[in-house]
Amino acid sequence: MKKNAKKWIVAALATVATVSLTACGGSTDTQEATADSGETTVVKVGVVGEYNAQWDTINELLADDGIQVELVKFTDYAAPNRALNDGEIDLNAFQHKAFLANDIEQKGYDIVDIGDTIIAPLGIYNNKDKISSIEDIKDGDVIAIPSDLTNGGRALKLLEAAGLIECDPAKGVVPTKADITKYNKQIEIMEAESATLANLLPDCAAAVINGGNAYTAGLNPVTDTIFVEDVNPETNAAVSDLVNVIAARTEDKDNEVYKKIVEAYQTPEVQKTIEDEYQGAFVCAWEGAE
Repeated sequence: MKKNAKKWIVAALATVATVSLTACGGSTDTQEATADSGETTVVKVGVVGEYNAQWDTINELLADDGIQVELVKFTDYAAPNRALNDGEIDLNAFQHKAFLANDIEQKGYDIVDIGDTIIAPLGIYNNKDKISSIEDIKDGDVIAIPSDLTNGGRALKLLEAAGLIECDPAKGVVPTKADITKYNKQIEIMEAESATLANLLPDCAAAVINGGNAYTAGLNPVTDTIFVEDVNPETNAAVSDLVNVIAARTEDKDNEVYKKIVEAYQTPEVQKTIEDEYQGAFVCAWEGAE
């Protein structure tokens, strides 16, 4: 499926070059008129990482509607919301709700989520040359975690769940290193940008990495982890904030073309692609996903 999908997207993009109108910066009315005219509306979607096979399936589903998703790839989590807010892209799909809320609060972006997608569980990935289990972690070992507030706090809660540290419960789901009240193991916690964590793993005992970045780095969430985040809403009250979303500018939240992209994402066909391609790195999290 993956090989055929890649061939399809290359052919589709070649067609787009000759018959498309680009949605980025265009009005909703223009986009809808284009979709109805038999021409192709191109929607630029910002993503981070190389876990994008679901978008091939989405493009297949949207072909009859005259809608073509064109991925714009970023290398770090700081850029896609700025690009969306500034009109450089039409949508993005890379972040969970807690990250989006924090970015809006800190930077004043006028953007909003328009649809749920997946959960990318955090895992503690071990340096196999140094440790093989949580129990092997010893005083002085270095563990790398994401440097941004929301994912960093989420990583600290995972280390707490693994029994390595204890955090001030008053800080909820986003503690910082300053909120660690006890080290059950005298580990050194090193903070770094999420996309770089897998590259740092050779220099650490372990790293806390989300499913997307792990997949991009060639890590397997089943065989390469020694502890995984609980994403069951019945046992983890924070799960609703960990759902990844498609985001748009607030003025475009009711855009009919964008709604069709969300609808295409939230289909059994896309769920099958995600399950087949990523083998446990992601959990489909939209309403109706099985």
